[in-house]
Amino acid sequence: MARFSVIIPAAGKAERFGGQDNKTFAKLGGRPMFLRTLELFINRSDVCQTILAVASEDLGTMKTKYGPNLGFMGVTLVEGGEKRFDTVAAALAVVADEADYVVVHDAARPCATVDRIDAVFAEAVKTGAAILAAPITGTIKLVSPSKVIDETRSREGLFEAQTPQVFRKDVLLEAYKRLEGAEREITDDAQAVELAGHPVSVVQSDSTNLKITTKADLTLANAILKSRPAPKVARLGAFAEAQW
Repeated sequence: MARFSVIIPAAGKAERFGGQDNKTFAKLGGRPMFLRTLELFINRSDVCQTILAVASEDLGTMKTKYGPNLGFMGVTLVEGGEKRFDTVAAALAVVADEADYVVVHDAARPCATVDRIDAVFAEAVKTGAAILAAPITGTIKLVSPSKVIDETRSREGLFEAQTPQVFRKDVLLEAYKRLEGAEREITDDAQAVELAGHPVSVVQSDSTNLKITTKADLTLANAILKSRPAPKVARLGAFAEAQW
């Protein structure tokens, strides 16, 4: 059986979330968003490692408030960097030797389903690199800096990239090595692999696998999760739900 190491980047500044609230610790159904996301992976038999990469300013809170539970869940905690590239690179440095594949999944994307995770894992095993992505359904406008429509673009063949993004370990490591010392302004890991010349397959998803960017997204995510059967979670930790 293929073995997967899962990286959960949670070090972004989340400037669009608004206010003084820290998006990483925002509550969904009474538990922090990052925990909801970890629950997608920690009990999978094909996952050999789960790594949570957080901002330096959040590291102390994670260790003191959530450290015992993260330890019980088998989660490795690492310090992320200023950019997504730096955060994922820090996590890649501690990926387990036994992992055949590396999964990168946004901490702010807690609504992925088991079926879609299964599908993108299976596609990556076949092709070496695969991501979830949803077809663009709206009308696309190219808008000038003065907020005037310049052009209406065709949405034919356009997809919005999502996570999980899954890569054979050597493919992702080589892609990151190639970018060392460059500007490294990548917005997802598939872009790094594309730049390295490796094809990336797409497994079709939909808009319910949303990334929480604003507080309105948090409300929507709560509604999506409430509409689904409660998942069975075996490793929540040593403390009661009230701890979260």
